[in-house]
Amino acid sequence: MLSGLPAWAQVDLVVSVFDNVRRPVVGVPVQLDNAAIGFSASQATNAQGQARFRGLSTAGSYAVSTAVSEQYQAVRETGLTLRANSSPSVTLVLPLLSRQALNEVTVSASGATTINTRNAEVAAELSARELREIPIEARDVTRALYRLPNVTQATGFFSEAPNVSINGANGLYTNYLIDGLDNNENFLGGQRFAIPTGFAQNVNVLTNNFSTEFGNSANGIVNVTTKSGSNNLTAEVFYLTRPGPGIDGKTDFAQRDLSGNQVKSGFQRQQFGFGVGGALVKNKTFYYLNAEQTFDFKDNVLTSPALGIDATVRGRNNFTYLSGKLDQRWTERFTSSLRANVGIVNIERQGGGLDGGLAFPSTGNKQDRNSVNIAMQNVYVGDRFTSETDLQYARFRWNYARADNPGSPDVSVSGPDGQTIAVLGHPGYLFDSHQNTWQFQQKFTLSRGRNTFKGGFGLISTQHRLFGGGNPNGSYGVQLTAAQLQALRDRNLGPGLSINDIPGDVQVNYFGVELRPASFGTTQNLYNIYLEDQVAVTERLNLTLGLRYDYDNLSEGGAEHGDRNNVAPRASFNLQLTDRSSLRGGYGLFYDKILYTVYSDALQQNTNSADYKAQLRELVRLGQLPADTNIDRITFDGNQGASASGVSYLQGPSAASLQAQREGVPGYERRILNPNGYQNPYSHQATLGYQYQLGSKTRFYVDVMYNRSYDLFRLRNVNAVSEYPQTDPNSVVVRTPAEADATRPVPIAADGSATIDGQKLMGVARNIIMTESAGRSRYVAASFNVQKDAAEDKLGYRVSYTLSNLKNDTEDVNFRAADGNNYAPEFANSINDRTHVINAIGSYYPIKNLRFTLAALLQSGQPVNRVTGGYPIPGTNPAVLTNDLNGDGSSFSTAYLGNADRYPGEARNSDRLPWSKTFDVGGQYTFRFGQKTSRLELTADVFNVLNTQNLSGYANNATQSNQIQVGPAGSGIVRRNASAPRQFQFGLRYAL
Repeated sequence: MLSGLPAWAQVDLVVSVFDNVRRPVVGVPVQLDNAAIGFSASQATNAQGQARFRGLSTAGSYAVSTAVSEQYQAVRETGLTLRANSSPSVTLVLPLLSRQALNEVTVSASGATTINTRNAEVAAELSARELREIPIEARDVTRALYRLPNVTQATGFFSEAPNVSINGANGLYTNYLIDGLDNNENFLGGQRFAIPTGFAQNVNVLTNNFSTEFGNSANGIVNVTTKSGSNNLTAEVFYLTRPGPGIDGKTDFAQRDLSGNQVKSGFQRQQFGFGVGGALVKNKTFYYLNAEQTFDFKDNVLTSPALGIDATVRGRNNFTYLSGKLDQRWTERFTSSLRANVGIVNIERQGGGLDGGLAFPSTGNKQDRNSVNIAMQNVYVGDRFTSETDLQYARFRWNYARADNPGSPDVSVSGPDGQTIAVLGHPGYLFDSHQNTWQFQQKFTLSRGRNTFKGGFGLISTQHRLFGGGNPNGSYGVQLTAAQLQALRDRNLGPGLSINDIPGDVQVNYFGVELRPASFGTTQNLYNIYLEDQVAVTERLNLTLGLRYDYDNLSEGGAEHGDRNNVAPRASFNLQLTDRSSLRGGYGLFYDKILYTVYSDALQQNTNSADYKAQLRELVRLGQLPADTNIDRITFDGNQGASASGVSYLQGPSAASLQAQREGVPGYERRILNPNGYQNPYSHQATLGYQYQLGSKTRFYVDVMYNRSYDLFRLRNVNAVSEYPQTDPNSVVVRTPAEADATRPVPIAADGSATIDGQKLMGVARNIIMTESAGRSRYVAASFNVQKDAAEDKLGYRVSYTLSNLKNDTEDVNFRAADGNNYAPEFANSINDRTHVINAIGSYYPIKNLRFTLAALLQSGQPVNRVTGGYPIPGTNPAVLTNDLNGDGSSFSTAYLGNADRYPGEARNSDRLPWSKTFDVGGQYTFRFGQKTSRLELTADVFNVLNTQNLSGYANNATQSNQIQVGPAGSGIVRRNASAPRQFQFGLRYAL
C-alpha cells in the first residue's frame, strides 16, 4: 500500500526484523509512516527478515512499526530522519508475547546514535537540531564541520580558501554537494553557494570508503540535505548580532570575516532572515523558502602623513542567501523536486588598511562571489527498482576586484623623496571569472534477492571565461615636487583625493598597460559511470563491490589526449558481530578532478611570441621537455603588460599601439601547458572499523584509516637554476642571481635575454613553469568516537579523538620545491597535519526550556616551516643581506605558498606551534505559546570563552600565519597572528 509519496531523493531504508535470539523473522508486515508528508507504506519481510522501502523523501520524520501477532509483541521506532543519497538501516527486535507484556514497545530513534549495519562508509553528520545547538558563528555551516571526526580547520593559501580540511588534505579538493548535486566553485574549489543552517536539514561528511556513486574527490564529500515542506506549517524568523570589539576580548591581531579576509577595528555583524515551509496541496505539493541576510561592518585607517591625512574609512560586507524548494507528487510512483539557490556576496575593500594604509577610497572595489543553482530531481519507484534523473544549471561569478571606478587608470603617487604617499584610482588588475555549469546524472537502484545493484552515469560541463591581467586603462607612477605636494596638502581634500586632483604637469616615472583586455577560457567536461552491488551474504554480513570510471577533459593539457585510465574499484564489508556491534572495513581507489586554475594559469601567464617559442624549442633539444612536444599546443596568447616612457599624466598610449612589445619583452616567469597532459590525482584508501551500541541512544565507534595518494599537482620549472643545497648555518655562501642564472638550461643574461643558436633573444622568460602530476602523500589515522543523543534525557554529547599523521611533498597546485626541482627533501609533515585532535560537544537541559552547550576543541600544534634569515651577498660593501640563498629569486616568505629558502640544515615543517585550546559555550531559553506549537528562543553564544590566544589550529591564510618562522627549530615563535579572542553572539528566533 502506498499513499502520499512525495519522494524526490534516491534514499532507501532497510528494516531488518529479528526475534530475541537474532533469527530473521519472515513474512512480518512492517509499516512505515511519515505523518508530516502523508506517507504510509507496508511491506512484508523477506527470507532475510528484511523489508526495503525505496525512493523515500528526506522531509519529515518516519516511524517504523510491526503489529502484535500471536507470537510477538508490537514494536514501534520513531524519529527517523533521512539524508540525501543514503541507504540507512533499522533493526527491530521483536519480544515474545506474554500475558504480562505490553502490546507495543515504542523506541525513540536517532540516526546519529544507531550503528551502521549496511555498509562501511566512514562518515559523520549533524542534524538540524545539532546545528541549532552548537555555537556556530553567523549560521555558517562550514563553521560546524570541524566538529566532526577527521575534519579540521584548514590553513589555505589565499584568504577565501575553504576553511575545512578532511583527513588533513588541501581543502580545495573537497567535493561539496547539495542533495547529492554539484555545489563546487570549479575554478579553485570550495562551495559555490554557501548554504546557511536555516536551509539545512542535515550535513553529512563522507571521509573514507564511500559509495562509487560519489566521485570527483580523493579527499572527501560534504553533502547537505536541504529542508522540505510538509503538511504542517513550519516557520522561523531570526535576528542575530555580534556586537563586536565593544564587548569582545582584546587582541592586537587582525581577525577574519566570513569570507576569510582580515578585519580589525569597528567590526560588528548584523544578521536576520526567515524560513517557512508547508503544503500547497496536502499530501501532494510541498514548499520551503529560506532567506538570510548578513551585514559585516568594518573600519580601515587611511594614513598619509605627507598629505596630513589620518582618517577612518568605513566598509561593509553583504552576504545574501536565498533558497526555495518545491516538492511535487505526480503519481504514487513518480515525484519531482525543484530547488533554487541564489547567493549574492560582496566583500568591500574601501581603502586604507587594518592599521593604516595609503589606498584612498577612489581605489575602492568589491569582491563579488555570486552564485545560482537551479536543480530538478525526479524519482520513479518501480516494483523492484528506483530511477532518479537529475538536471542542474549553475552559475558562479567571482569578480575579485569590481572597481568603483572601472574606467579609471591606477596611480601611485610619490613625494619628492620617492616614497609613496597615495594610491588612487582603479585597483590595478582584473580577475573576473565566469562559470556556467550544466549537470546531468541518471541513477538506478535494482533489488534482486540478496543483491542491491546501484548504477548510474553523469556529466558536469562548466564553461569558463576569465577577464584577467593588469589595468587596461593604464597604470601610472608619478612623483610630486615639493611645491606640488604642498599645494595638494593645502587643498585639504582628505580621503576624497582622486586622480584628477594630481597636477597635470606632474613627473611621470612609469606607465604600463595590459595588452590583452579580453576574456579567455575553455569548457571542462567531467564524465562518470559507475556500478555497485551490495549483497547480503548472510543476515549479518553485507559485501559491497563497485567500479567507477571518470574522465576529465582538462587532463589533455598540451597533449593529444587526456588521462583515460581512471578506473576505480572499491570493495567493503560490514559484519554484524552481535545485535549491538559490527566490524566494517574496505579498500577503494578515488580520483580527483582537475582544478581549472591549473589550466587557466597556464593560459593566462603564457605567450606565443616567436622568441618564447624559440626558447621552448631549445628546451626540447636539451631534454627539459619531451622530444615530441607540440610547441603550438603548449603556448597561448595570455596576459602581458607593456610600458612606455616620456608619457604625460593621463595621456598614456593605448594598448593597441603597444602590441609590438609582446614579442620582445623579457619575462621573469611564464607558464606552459604540460606537453604530457595531466594525470588525475588518485588515492588508495583502506579502512577498518568497529562499532558498538552502548544503549538505545549511545554508540561507540573507532576507525583506522590508511591513505596513499599519487599524481598530486605541483610546479616544475623547466628552466630552473641548478640545485644549491645549504646544510650548515655557520658556513653559508650566497649564490648571486647572476651566478644562478648562468646555471639554467637556457642561461639568462642580466638584461633578461638569452642567446640561442648565436642569436640574442629578448622575449624569453627566466623561469618557465608547468604543472606536473608527480606529488605523493601518506595519511594514517585512528579515530575514536562516542555519541549520546539527549532524547528525553538531560544530557547529550559527542566526543571524538583522532590520532593522525599526514606527510606529503606538495601542498597545493602552486607548490614548488625550495631548491631547483628537488622534491625529495619536500616529503614531510603537511601544513594541515595534526597529531592529536580532541573534539567534545555536550548539551545539558537542566529544566525543560533551558539548554546549555559546551563545545571544546583541543589540537596539538601545526607544523612550522623554518626559513632562512638574512645572509650577506658576496661582493657587496657595505654588506647587503638576502634570504635568497640559491639566487633563484623565488625566496618569497610572504607569497601564496611561503616556500622560501629554508634555514640551513632544517627539513620542511620541522617544528611545531603550541597546542590550540578553544572552549565555546552557548545558552538558550525558550518561551512557548498557545498549544506549544510556537516558541520564542533567546540565545547567547560565547566563542573562546577563556580568551585563549591560540597561535595554531584555526582556519588561516598561510601567508599571514605563524607557520613560517625564521631560524632553526626551537628558536622561538614570532607572533604574526592569533585566533579570535573571546567573542559574543546574541540571537532571537521565533519559530512555529
